[in-house]
Amino acid sequence: MPETSSVCAAEGGREKRGAGEGGEKRRIGAIAKKVMRTYDGLTFSKYMVAGSAAGITEHVAMFPVDTIKTRMQALAVPGAGVESTVRLAMRSIIRTEGIKGLYSGVGAVAIGAGPSHGLYFVVYEYMKSFLGVTNDDKHKPFETGFAAAAATVVADAFMTPLDVVKQRLQLANSPYVGLMDCVNKTLRQEGINAFFRSYNTTLIMNVPFVTIHFAAYESCKKFLRNSADDEGLKVQCSAGGLAGGLAALATNPLDVVKTRQQTDSVFISSEKTSLSSMSVFNNIVKNEGYSALMRGMIPRIMFHVPAAAISWMTYESCKGFFA
Repeated sequence: MPETSSVCAAEGGREKRGAGEGGEKRRIGAIAKKVMRTYDGLTFSKYMVAGSAAGITEHVAMFPVDTIKTRMQALAVPGAGVESTVRLAMRSIIRTEGIKGLYSGVGAVAIGAGPSHGLYFVVYEYMKSFLGVTNDDKHKPFETGFAAAAATVVADAFMTPLDVVKQRLQLANSPYVGLMDCVNKTLRQEGINAFFRSYNTTLIMNVPFVTIHFAAYESCKKFLRNSADDEGLKVQCSAGGLAGGLAALATNPLDVVKTRQQTDSVFISSEKTSLSSMSVFNNIVKNEGYSALMRGMIPRIMFHVPAAAISWMTYESCKGFFA
């Protein structure tokens, strides 16, 4: 009888330990699941896929307009002048290079836009969750803007080198015959620093850009919809377009400085001129006047209004698909 009791007690102990272990595993699983998800109920991997899809769609669709903007902002190069209007710039590119000239450098964007936008939206959604921004009707533009600013610091570190390659390939009479040729020649002639020379300017430009853009987007959504459940593609496109255009207009001067930093050394030796942000800014104002800082403003707005609408529509649609 005592032996039977001991056996029963031992089996009961094992059952309790098993139940305890099972409960512990369930608790760990629940915690892990909670950590992997943010406030919208999606894993970070799904945010990355949604962000990557949005980035590639936006940049490839609007790339011709971006090429026109770059041509209008860049310093005049041998054998080509700086066109003063969108129509003249487009006509010049098509006449001398054909339609394919509008897509010079698109490979760099296709490679970089996916990963960089994926990182961007992962950090953005994480920071929104961390700062307590939820998908209700509470208006929190400061927190949204701060989340976007944090995201751009990470994403721009990845995208800036590819943006340098893209802009150099977009130049009139570009001396490069393709993406890898541009990378190899730039690295050999100017060193690795050439790929990150404009990073500080990019951050100085993009932090206010995304702060305005994302805060305006979230604010416009809340004003345009009747409730959180009333957010359709029309609201997302309208809010995204308005936010993109406003942010593009406000930061155009810094975009001109960035373009010059990334492209001036292609035809002018970097040893003969300083390419720091302030030096480039002062040279533009001194030699061309303040109006030069607004070059490319129209194509930049033309790019960002539909690009933002496309990006947000794609991103929100992908989020809805994964939910």
